[in-house]
Amino acid sequence: MLSSLRSVAKFRKPEFNGDRRRLNKSADIEDLRRLARKRLPAGVFDYIDGGAEDERTLRRNSRAFEEIGFRPRVLRGIGEVDTSCSLLGRVTPLPFVLAPTGFTRIADPQGELAVARVAARHGLPYALSTMGTRTIEEVSAAADSVEWGADGERRLWFQIYAWKDRALVKELIDRAAHESYEAVVLTVDTALLGRRERDIRRGMSLPPKLGLGTILDGIRHPGWTRRFLANPPIVFANVAGNEEVGDGSSAVNLAAYINSQFDSALSWEEIDWLRSVWDGKLIVKGIQTAADAAIAAEVGVEAIALSNHGGRQLDDAPAPIEITAQCREVAGDNMEIIVDGGVRRGSDIVKARALGADAVMAGRAYLYALAAAGEQGVDWMLDFFEEGVRRSMTLCGVSSIEEITAELVTEQTGNER
Repeated sequence: MLSSLRSVAKFRKPEFNGDRRRLNKSADIEDLRRLARKRLPAGVFDYIDGGAEDERTLRRNSRAFEEIGFRPRVLRGIGEVDTSCSLLGRVTPLPFVLAPTGFTRIADPQGELAVARVAARHGLPYALSTMGTRTIEEVSAAADSVEWGADGERRLWFQIYAWKDRALVKELIDRAAHESYEAVVLTVDTALLGRRERDIRRGMSLPPKLGLGTILDGIRHPGWTRRFLANPPIVFANVAGNEEVGDGSSAVNLAAYINSQFDSALSWEEIDWLRSVWDGKLIVKGIQTAADAAIAAEVGVEAIALSNHGGRQLDDAPAPIEITAQCREVAGDNMEIIVDGGVRRGSDIVKARALGADAVMAGRAYLYALAAAGEQGVDWMLDFFEEGVRRSMTLCGVSSIEEITAELVTEQTGNER
């Protein structure tokens, strides 16, 4: 009896690293989300997690992937699976981009620096937000502090908004060029900030303002509060000290700030101006119709990101995956397409490729990961996506990204293509 007990009783070694211990109990992105909810003050979590108005588009982004089925092939002699592909003319080990997110340090004090290091180790592109809490230069240095994966070269992109102050935009672009950023990502879906009602109910400002509710929430989340108070103030790092536009050094209402600073009269002519000040790759983020995808192809941008800003701008906008096939049809082979929104599993990446995307982009997922377990959480997340892509490809009977075609999936209605 004792020998039988010994044969089945195997005890795990204790894990003393709290981040690793939490990750060992996590199985998917939803688990990271639950951990983030537990570890963050309610207002901070809702800022990361929430969407516009009734959040129908927020939910639809992920649900649209669920409505796409696979048509797996068997007995295909699958051995090694190659998840690499070409993106902006360079090989990337996975068709995945870490999307730009503002105020990343509210999830974890390392913020963009942690994300840049993880992206570098995995050899994947990371797009730093204009509204980031670390500078262009700091992120560049962080990425260079680790050994880059894939081809050993940096893959940093810089996301910009159309500030009314074009001199400021040019200054930011010049700084990105000086640091050898690969691409500029122009976000075009924020003529006005969407009505984010979770933030309104919480009275959310950035950085969070101290008040009775904030103090009580901070007491309930002492780890986050301790880290927040022990680190330098959170500001819009890339415009720090700019009195005309404001750098967030004092708490601001994000909607009022963006609506006062961003150019609501943005037009396609902006592309010509950007070409005059930027020699690198240009990506337009926020395309939501095939008609606009066709215009983007005509004006000659290298790529577009189909995006509704994570469901945070216009409620009832289409889910990006729903328009991917249409946009590929009008774009042909003249422009790359990135799907941004709702990606939660490696299988979603395979579905996006099948419908014509070159890659996907995700931001909320890594914010959950940062909040759940810091830099180790982001590493875990990318491993999770890569393993999911590899598993889905193997079970569907394809051995390379190039073999993923529309024949692999069913229509979003559940009917075959």
